Amino acid sequence: MDRTAPADQTATPTPSGAPVPDASALLDGVPRQRAGGRVPCGTAGPDVREPAAVEEPRLRAPRVWRLLPTPTGTPFTFGYGIVLCLTSLFSAYADPALMHALLQGSSTDVAHLVRTPELVLVGSALWLAGGVASPFAIGFVLVLTALERRIGGLRTAGVFLFGHVLATLATEVPVGLAVLAGQLPQSSLHRLDYGVSFGVAAGTGALAGLLPLWLRVPLLAGFGGMLLQDLLALTDPLTNWGHLIALAIGVATWPVLRRWRVGRTASPGPARD
Repeated sequence: MDRTAPADQTATPTPSGAPVPDASALLDGVPRQRAGGRVPCGTAGPDVREPAAVEEPRLRAPRVWRLLPTPTGTPFTFGYGIVLCLTSLFSAYADPALMHALLQGSSTDVAHLVRTPELVLVGSALWLAGGVASPFAIGFVLVLTALERRIGGLRTAGVFLFGHVLATLATEVPVGLAVLAGQLPQSSLHRLDYGVSFGVAAGTGALAGLLPLWLRVPLLAGFGGMLLQDLLALTDPLTNWGHLIALAIGVATWPVLRRWRVGRTASPGPARD
C-alpha cells in the first residue's frame, strides 16, 4: 500500500526563472570550491586552504670566495700566504746586496745542505721566486686552499713539506755525487735555489687525486704540460726536473690522501667558512 508523505515535507516545484537559494549553509560539512583549484580528496571543513605552490629548486651560484684562503677555514694556507707576502714586500724594497746575501744563505744547494740542511730547507720556502704575480705564487693560493679544505691544515702542510724536501734532495744529491765523481765542476755545489715551487707542484699532484675525473685529467695535463715545456726550454734543467719529481710525489700520495679524506668526512668537525 502506498504511503503518503506529510504535507510539510512535500517538495514544491521551483518556478521557472526563480533564483536558486544558497544551500551552502545547509551543508556545513562540504567545503566551498575555490576558483582556480581543486580541494584535495579527503579534506573537510570550511577553512580548507589550497596547498602551497611548490617552488622550483634554485641553482646556487658558486661561492668564489671559497677559492681563497681564510683565517678559520684554511689557517695553514692563510698564515703561510701572509708570510710570503711580507717576505716579497721586503725583497722588493730591501737593498739588493742584502737580498742576495739572504737568498744565498737560504739556498738549498749541495754546500748548504751538507752544513745546515734544516735551516736551508725551511728558509728556502720563505721566499717567492718571481714575486707574488708569478704562476707558482698564484698556484700556491689556489692549490693549497683547495687541498686544505679537503684534508685539513696539518696534512696539507705535510704534503707541501714532503714534496719540497724530497724533490730538493732528489735533484741536489745527484749533483753532489757527480761532483765527487769528477763529472761536474766544484762550482755546481753553489747555486741559487729557493722558493715554494716544489711544494706547490706536490700539492697540485695530490689535489688531482681528490678531484673528479673531469677535473683531474685537465689539471694534470695542463700543469704537467707546462712543466714539460719548461724542461724542454733548458732554462734551468735541475729545477725543471725537480718540478716534475714533486708532481710525481704528489700523485704517489693519492691512496693515503683518499683514506684521510674518508676519515675526515666520516667524522666532520664544526662548520667553518
